[in-house]
Amino acid sequence: MSIAEEVSQDCLAARVRKINRAITNIYDDALRPLGMKVSQMNILVAAERLGKARPGEIGRILDLEASTLSRNLERMRRRRWIEALEDESDARSQPFQLTAEGKRLLTDAYPAWRLAQERATALLGEEASEALRASPAAAITE
Repeated sequence: MSIAEEVSQDCLAARVRKINRAITNIYDDALRPLGMKVSQMNILVAAERLGKARPGEIGRILDLEASTLSRNLERMRRRRWIEALEDESDARSQPFQLTAEGKRLLTDAYPAWRLAQERATALLGEEASEALRASPAAAITE
């Protein structure tokens, strides 16, 4: 077997990337009617769990690059899903929280998320889904 054949057949990184895109599309399709993406929902969830969130904390919890997180937070502020909190520190680390509208959106998105969760579990299979839930590398909580 050639190197190219082996890598194309066995590379876990390539397979995980393809699965990631398929799973992300399932959630994004489900949440699209609400005007949000799963990445934004995860930011809302993490911020709600923290209560008073800082961009650095959210980036660390969700393993997001600063520029990606910054773009999402700005969109979410413009849509009034989150609001900045008063703080004396650096503006780049300014804390924020969900607005009433953000909390309502999270509640409204839950049924669509549940449906996407069922579809994603069906695609991956119960065993793989449970392995992901149990993996410390995949945890999105503190």
